[in-house]
Amino acid sequence: MSKTTINNDAIFVVNIKTRRMKYLRTILFSTILLVSATISAQDNSKNALGLRVGDNDGFGGEISYQRSLSNNNRLEFDLGFRNSNDVDAFKLVGLYQWVHAIDNNFNWFVGAGAGVGSFDSLDNNGTFILAAADLGIEYNFNIPLIMSLDIRPELGFNDTYSDDLDLDIALGIRYQF
Repeated sequence: MSKTTINNDAIFVVNIKTRRMKYLRTILFSTILLVSATISAQDNSKNALGLRVGDNDGFGGEISYQRSLSNNNRLEFDLGFRNSNDVDAFKLVGLYQWVHAIDNNFNWFVGAGAGVGSFDSLDNNGTFILAAADLGIEYNFNIPLIMSLDIRPELGFNDTYSDDLDLDIALGIRYQF
């Protein structure tokens, strides 16, 4: 291998890492801005906004929004990124969830939905769609904060990015307003 090839590869890896950090900073800044704008929200609101951080063939973070439809049903929308094996992916997932009380402030939930996204790898880029399910447990604190742990099986429909079942396990923390 020549010196030029090694230097070009090193520059490419540095560029990918720099791009990932910019995406992470943008997502974190957006979340902080949105949460700080809603600090004066009411106690009995039907909304929750926060972060969902997990692992699905690589580290990923999502801005997560939940909208309650009734006592036992809600919608969840997650916009986030994933990176693994030299692949960057952005996706938007929407889920319909059924929420059931366990005890006091504990709930469990199950849901189903779909998503779309785009990916960029060393040799290919494009878009993908996915079908998703969701199963988890959450704790509703006495302050306007909710914490959850869930598993989301995702079935991708793109031969070059993901055409199999991936399990996304994540920890979520959301501010309720």
